[in-house]
Amino acid sequence: VQPVESGGGLVQAGGSLRLSCTASGSIFSRVNIAWYRQAPGNQREWVARITSGGTATYGDSVKGRFTISRDNAMNTVYLQMSSLKPEDTAVYYCNCPTSGDWGQGTQVTVSS
Repeated sequence: VQPVESGGGLVQAGGSLRLSCTASGSIFSRVNIAWYRQAPGNQREWVARITSGGTATYGDSVKGRFTISRDNAMNTVYLQMSSLKPEDTAVYYCNCPTSGDWGQGTQVTVSS
């Protein structure tokens, strides 16, 4: 599973963005997928995870603002981000824990 992220960009504080994580292969629907982020000078931080069955869990810093979902027919996992804050600025990465694969990342910048 080789994830590819898209959807990053520049948004004002309070705005929304939706990130996508797409991967090829029939195994996609059977694996968990996670989102991480890394801001300059910081360690990579876990953001959210969705199981193959659709159960979602979130990091404390994004709970109530971000929503992770998946469309297995499209081999895509989404991260809907709302009420964005400047501290959400980071490169966002998609990860498949089963295969250990990471995407190349997509930049999200939230201006104040």
